[in-house]
Amino acid sequence: MRGAGHGPRRGQTLPVSAIVAAIVLLIMLCAAPAAGVTAPARTPLDALPAGIDKIQHVVIIMQENRSFDHYFGTYPGADGIPMVNGIPTVCSPDPRSRECVAPYHDPSLTNGGGPHSLQDTMRDIDHGKMDGFVATAQSGLTKQQRAQPGAGNDVMGYHDATEIPNYWQYARHFVLQDHMFAPIASWSLPEHLALVSEWSASCSRRDDPMSCRDAPQHVDLPPDVVNGNVLTYGRKVDRPNYAWTDLTWVLHRAHVSWRYYLAIGAEPDCRNPAQVTCPKVPQRPHSSGIWNPLPYFTTVNRDHQLGNIQDTQHLYAAARAGTLPAVSWVIPNHDTSEHPPQSISDGQAYVTRVVNAIMRGPDWGSTAIFVTWDEMGGFYDHVPPPVVGGNQYGPRVPGLVISPYARQGLVDHQTLSFDAYVRFIEDRFLGGQRLDPATDGRPDPRPSVRETAPGLGDLTADFDFSQPPRPAVLLPERPPPAAASR
Repeated sequence: MRGAGHGPRRGQTLPVSAIVAAIVLLIMLCAAPAAGVTAPARTPLDALPAGIDKIQHVVIIMQENRSFDHYFGTYPGADGIPMVNGIPTVCSPDPRSRECVAPYHDPSLTNGGGPHSLQDTMRDIDHGKMDGFVATAQSGLTKQQRAQPGAGNDVMGYHDATEIPNYWQYARHFVLQDHMFAPIASWSLPEHLALVSEWSASCSRRDDPMSCRDAPQHVDLPPDVVNGNVLTYGRKVDRPNYAWTDLTWVLHRAHVSWRYYLAIGAEPDCRNPAQVTCPKVPQRPHSSGIWNPLPYFTTVNRDHQLGNIQDTQHLYAAARAGTLPAVSWVIPNHDTSEHPPQSISDGQAYVTRVVNAIMRGPDWGSTAIFVTWDEMGGFYDHVPPPVVGGNQYGPRVPGLVISPYARQGLVDHQTLSFDAYVRFIEDRFLGGQRLDPATDGRPDPRPSVRETAPGLGDLTADFDFSQPPRPAVLLPERPPPAAASR
């Protein structure tokens, strides 16, 4: 899983590919703005909606491994599970029973899910037929597990307001996005790299962004450190180096504050998406992990911004004090992640706790909260994801917008991905500057500028900045059953 190649030894002749890369770098550096010069905005300021400056704080809450149909497949007005008279008209073949398993309501608060590597996700998508979920889930089970009737079929189960009442309440009071796609058809590390940088890559030369190449699956893994010991699993363990440009670098240059809040505990899942069980790896702000990749970014280290990666308790303190940064990412631990087989109720309680803390604080009136899930976790979804920038988006995940300026009860049907979060942040705080190697001042060879992709929706459509700021909607962390029907 390492990037291939190293720099030339003394006396060696540079390969043609290296000479070409150097020429490309020179051209891009000439095209890029000099340090201290503002690059031309891609979104004219007069094209932005009046009042967007009312948003002073963007908070992205990233949960784990749930598809849109799995959580909101029966939500009124959403592009949910196709049904006629309440009976699903879609299914996924079970290769053992030779039956086709239809979506069904699953009252359980714990689920199994399925494998979700790049290869597994492509099997689920099955060239757009979206019918490989059961077979893929069964392929990830042990022989003993596969012998049990119905094993692997819970990927076709869906939940509703009975199990996740607060998420449905947020949708009713604010905005639900029903075409939010994971940015990459892969597993958690590529998704979290894309969340902060819009790219998942592997770099062959340390700290050299031009040595990075597209890697939707095989990215450099942080070492597993358990009880102070590095677990090698029989392989060489190096310090990963994410050398390409991420959003924090552009924010730092523009003096825009940011924090990456991480819940202390264990990492949400195994680092190998094909594994079902593995030793628990501790998760802490200054130890890089699958869900905390920023410590291994060249930019974060050179900007001396490691201190911006903090325990979630700092988020609660900032919310109380009214000192939220301009941009925040909020990442759960194992217990609160909703990653199968963790309880969806525990994850919902954690998200509610974070949202309530912001709503109770003085910054609520100027905040936009985006809640989403990093990828679908093997759970069924019926909408084929589009191809963007040479890579296929992953299947849909739920998306919520919670803000005093969010439109009430809107179901947003725009095509979205985490790229839209970056675009919103760039428009609001960076004058439209993009993570574009031709203009951002730090070139890398990324295949596309994702937030400018044709067809990507605009999150400003989810807001009405002309309306008076709406009051907080405080919900109980553990809602009573009756809350599901309100």
